[in-house]
Amino acid sequence: MINALKIKEIVGSGEGWDVDFKRDVPSKVRELTEEACSFANSKGGIILIGVNDHNEIVGCTIDNKKRSAVQLSLSDVSPRLTYEMYSVDVDGKEVWVVEVPEGKDKPYFVAGTIYKRDGANSQKLTSADEIRDLFAQSNKVFYDEAPMPRVDIWKELDDDNLEQFRRAAGLSPDIPAEQVLENLQVLDDENVVRRGGVLFFGRAPERFFFHAVIRCVVFKGTEKILILDDKTFAGPLPKQYAKAMEWIQSKLSVAYEISGPGPRREVWEIPLSVFKEAIINALSHRDYFEQGANITIEVFDDRVEVSNPGDLLPIVARNFGRRSLSRNPLIFSLFNKMRLVEHIGSGIPRMKKDMLDAGLPEPVFETDGMFTVTFFRRKRYVFESELNGVREEMDDFSRQSVREDMNVFSRQSVREDFVPIRQDDKMQRVIKILRTEPRLTLPEIGQRIGLGRTSTYRILKELQERGWVRREGRKSDGRWRVMV
Repeated sequence: MINALKIKEIVGSGEGWDVDFKRDVPSKVRELTEEACSFANSKGGIILIGVNDHNEIVGCTIDNKKRSAVQLSLSDVSPRLTYEMYSVDVDGKEVWVVEVPEGKDKPYFVAGTIYKRDGANSQKLTSADEIRDLFAQSNKVFYDEAPMPRVDIWKELDDDNLEQFRRAAGLSPDIPAEQVLENLQVLDDENVVRRGGVLFFGRAPERFFFHAVIRCVVFKGTEKILILDDKTFAGPLPKQYAKAMEWIQSKLSVAYEISGPGPRREVWEIPLSVFKEAIINALSHRDYFEQGANITIEVFDDRVEVSNPGDLLPIVARNFGRRSLSRNPLIFSLFNKMRLVEHIGSGIPRMKKDMLDAGLPEPVFETDGMFTVTFFRRKRYVFESELNGVREEMDDFSRQSVREDMNVFSRQSVREDFVPIRQDDKMQRVIKILRTEPRLTLPEIGQRIGLGRTSTYRILKELQERGWVRREGRKSDGRWRVMV
């Protein structure tokens, strides 16, 4: 049995792969039974009833009728589930505890369905293949859970990184660091740090895992021939993620959408959200047993590739984009606590949606030996080094437009247009505007359609080349004539 002090410590650390909170007994009691079943099929865990989603102890009264309903529901688990259910007074508030040890007779079923813990959530397994994978995973030694007795984590601990983790996970600053690491399962039963703990919280984990770094490379053109930039980021995994995201942003173009008096909105060449998903996925699911390769981010003129070592686990390969099963459950759960992982199994669909919403092709996934996701950039670019040639083709007014645009877009490059509207749609909008307002200037047209001067110039130039519009009169007081 756990006491009130231990409950406070657990609540302060938040939910995780072995802890689940319930505000009250769910109206559908089976939800609680499914959580218990998932703990038995995993490493065991604790359900606290009387704790809300904000990590606050609010208390819960369970009368005999409700308690009988919970026990009756738990009896539906097959084989027979071993558990303890009891109440603890925590500062005058009643908290109910359901302790479920790791099961010895896996797999455990609820009404013919198996549930397994993954991060802070439970997953439902239904097929025979998934059940066989559960057995295989249950007997497997996970890389990140193995102890490292030769490492003194208190000498290696990155205090700043731990404090950032506390803030991101919403943990109480009053809980000692030793208790935080214990509650997170970073320490084993002998208080020896696990590999995942060194990777996630160590000041320089590359001293012990030379391969656990992210290499970021920019190539000239579309082939791996000439390297323009090459950086390797080490340190604890959360800092690797932050450094990699900062590096990616320095290599992509960004525009700013201004609408009304509020702050301007950044519009990136490729949505940053897809890189967040891809990099967290790489750090969480890479095969750390494979020491001959690193996580890589490679930038080409036409695409960006994010790769990490290791084939997909069988259950994930068969349910690609719909199921998630972590190769490194401890690391995955720590990222989940930092709220850097959203709904489990939703990363692939979300990356596809974000790319399509930005008017870009869906990412391409390769899973043979290395897991690689490719994000395609827009096809037409005007790099700063090419602007001299472009300016020769423009009149004085347009040259000034490019100079002004260069103050808006990143110094790395000027993107063609980030607004996810098809070119024909833009041209139709311009034609419609010019029918009623033929004396508009170039910047006024751009303001009407919400585009910059350079993008508007390109649309007008194409319309003139197609013979759909014609400029008449002088530059200062001329007019546009629509020919279609």
